[in-house]
Amino acid sequence: MKFPVVLHKDVDSDYGVTVPDVAGCFSAGATVDEALENVQEALALHFEGLVTDGEELPQAQAVDVHLANSDYQGGIWAVVDFDVTPYLGKAIRFNATLPENLLQRIDEKVRRDRRYASRSGFLASAALRELASAH
Repeated sequence: MKFPVVLHKDVDSDYGVTVPDVAGCFSAGATVDEALENVQEALALHFEGLVTDGEELPQAQAVDVHLANSDYQGGIWAVVDFDVTPYLGKAIRFNATLPENLLQRIDEKVRRDRRYASRSGFLASAALRELASAH
């Protein structure tokens, strides 16, 4: 799932990173690259805590949703891709029937796009996007 993040930097400080869609999730780094790498760990720890506490997992929204929020004024926006599937529960194998052409297109997308480790990962990501848009 792609989460928008906002980076802020004050004089004599590291880059601070806030994840607007994940309340209380933030990170930092000496460089932009380091800050964006560190936010992955922050998201992982945050999601582990939510699962442990039985809380609902947050859904990513578009950057546009947050632009008017004064807390993020003057920040630099970025998007980080974070795999939420490990936090969704135990994997269950099931059979599905799809048209051959659609399955070929899915497999081609998985081969070209490093965001997806497998056909199952692609389908899980698509399902999460669809479920999130229903809210």
